[in-house]
Amino acid sequence: MTRIPTKQEVLDWISANPTLTSKRDIAKAFGIKGADRIDLKRILKELEAEGHLEKRKRSYRDPDRLPPVSVLQVKAPNADGDLFVRPLEWHGEGVEPIILLITRASDPALGEGDRILARLTVVHEEDHNYEARLIRRVGTNPRKIVGIFRKGAEGGRIVPIDKAGQTEWLVADGAVLGAKDGELVEAEQAGPKNRMGLPRARIVERLGDPSAPKAVSLIAIHQHGIPDDFPDKVIAEADKAKPVGLKGREDLRDIPLLTIDPSDARDHDDACYAHADDDPKNPGGHVIWVAIADVAAYVQPGTALDREARKRGNSSYFPDRVVPMLPDRLSGDLCSLHEGVPRACIAVRMQIDANGNKIGHRFVRGLMRSAASLHYAEVQDAIDGNPNDRTGPLLEPVLKPLYDAYAALKKARAERQPLELDLPERKIVLSDAGEVQSVAFRDRLDAHKLIEEFMILANVAAAETLIAKRRPLLFRVHEEPAQEKLESLRETAQAAGLNLAKGQVLQTRHLNALLNAAAGTEDAELINLSTLRSMAQAYYNPENFGHFGLALRNYAHFTSPIRRYADLIVHRALITAHGWGDDGLTEDEIARLDETATHISDTERRSMMAERDTTDRYLAAYLSERVGNEFSGRISGIARFGAFVKMDETGADGLVPVRSLGREFFHFDREAGTLMGSDTGLIIAIGQRVTVRLTEATPVTGGLELELLSIDDQALPRGRGGPAKRGTRRKAVSTKRKKDKIKRKVERKRRQR
Repeated sequence: MTRIPTKQEVLDWISANPTLTSKRDIAKAFGIKGADRIDLKRILKELEAEGHLEKRKRSYRDPDRLPPVSVLQVKAPNADGDLFVRPLEWHGEGVEPIILLITRASDPALGEGDRILARLTVVHEEDHNYEARLIRRVGTNPRKIVGIFRKGAEGGRIVPIDKAGQTEWLVADGAVLGAKDGELVEAEQAGPKNRMGLPRARIVERLGDPSAPKAVSLIAIHQHGIPDDFPDKVIAEADKAKPVGLKGREDLRDIPLLTIDPSDARDHDDACYAHADDDPKNPGGHVIWVAIADVAAYVQPGTALDREARKRGNSSYFPDRVVPMLPDRLSGDLCSLHEGVPRACIAVRMQIDANGNKIGHRFVRGLMRSAASLHYAEVQDAIDGNPNDRTGPLLEPVLKPLYDAYAALKKARAERQPLELDLPERKIVLSDAGEVQSVAFRDRLDAHKLIEEFMILANVAAAETLIAKRRPLLFRVHEEPAQEKLESLRETAQAAGLNLAKGQVLQTRHLNALLNAAAGTEDAELINLSTLRSMAQAYYNPENFGHFGLALRNYAHFTSPIRRYADLIVHRALITAHGWGDDGLTEDEIARLDETATHISDTERRSMMAERDTTDRYLAAYLSERVGNEFSGRISGIARFGAFVKMDETGADGLVPVRSLGREFFHFDREAGTLMGSDTGLIIAIGQRVTVRLTEATPVTGGLELELLSIDDQALPRGRGGPAKRGTRRKAVSTKRKKDKIKRKVERKRRQR
């Protein structure tokens, strides 16, 4: 008879042979055969019941030890750059084991949140219990869901707040985290998605009342995964920062540099000053100083501050809050160019001629003291003859020379012909409680344009300097529009009786000619919107492909390092290029410039989407009390399922569903951008003036549903559309004769307009 091992012998075998833990492996190891396997099975069952073993499929393991091959999640690198990982399943007692990931040169780059399959080895080090070696990457963070929790008999459901109408998610009773019915929650996908039935999720955070005014931006922050809490280590590094002194810097404190920002600005990262050039070789010329906060002096490569800033990519701005790229100790204090306080800066002195052309520049690393922190409106008022106590003393010596230099820059701009879009920007005004008080148009003053031109000039100088010194950097790239988008713009222009030149290399001056032709007409906003939509999206790249919209060959972002990581990269490149210190761009950063460019381009788009979604929700909340009211607007988009209308008063976009247009079938022509009724011949096209009734406003999603009342002051006709079978109607519409007839009607209507 075969000797049956003791329980301790079985445990010792499993511990020594973590890859051979099935019942079959154990039986083979102890030479157990035939009926004796029943006794082995009994021992394993007893060990499992006593908690010494845990059965996983057909193998056994010590529950206080991790399996030799595990799925792990990557944590953020520590201060030394080491990557630690955590087990996704830990059922042992005591503290969760600490696992160091040992990477090899051939391993792919891993980031926080990545999931990996790795082989584990037990070690006895001071700071970790296991070492992991990558087998393969198996995925990233589980999908996040933000929605409204609806309690059920066994757990509940999450109704997503996305306007796209995504599916609901099931939440098991043990995964609700105490959430109450109707509460806003954040959840993550629990397990793989099933082919049948609703997907499952677990609630990871309760966000409170979804109807609370200040929940609006919070929804967007969580929905788009924008980090809004700084880790303790990042805050600790920021808190240790001390003001930078004059050592090794040029003293600029006697230059009356001043900041000009919105009245509610929290930080001031750029200052400027200008005066007439006293060089006799440059008659009528000007000298312009632009000084930018020296963030690189406080946020150095490889630190926790740097990793967090790169992770965020940029600050995100909402009507009720800002999610900053840097902690407030830096963004609102040490790096902010406050009035009367010495601040570290990187400044550029630029010479322009009488026609606004830059004829020379040089960069310095300096220490400045802002002469004043002003806002746009008071600067413009001073120039317009209404100075206040703050701007009065600065009017002659500082403000007027700024505007003189700007007048010269306008000449160069007119010659360069950057794209001149005229799209009014709307501003949501909130009460102290966070409720929408009004939707107003932002003022577009010469003071705004002056600062823009100064910053553009400084950005060009930064790019040119680094190109000349052959230093790697991140360019701000804006490529030419795609041909198919230009064709769509050309068709829109023709429908409005305008023309966009064809058969030549497109330049911004050609688009400006179209915009100027539309100016002052009822089609002006349509042409501006259509031109904007035809543009490619700007992005960051280590290669220089130029900036089409600004009509510039060399362009980089230099002027906002407090809120954009790209600018910090350019600052570090300038530090290295000039030999100003050891806090410049490192070789490691240079090696991953491509990766950084892609990442921060993505975070920029993420912020734009979150900011847009927040605006939509605020507008829906504002309009929710006006359901049933009529509004004027313009068709801004056409889709198979309906028409989008931009309302004049608020700029909000609402949907007219095709189902609300009557019982006739509407043919969607993608190329023409139209919907046409099969019975009435009614054509709905981009740019038409319409009157609509607001039928539904959903603040939690930002969705607005509209009813179309009239088009171009003509009442909406209703189709005969009896209860014909849907298939019959579709078949009739799909015939070649019907299609040709519709196209002819579209062209005829266009000519008539």
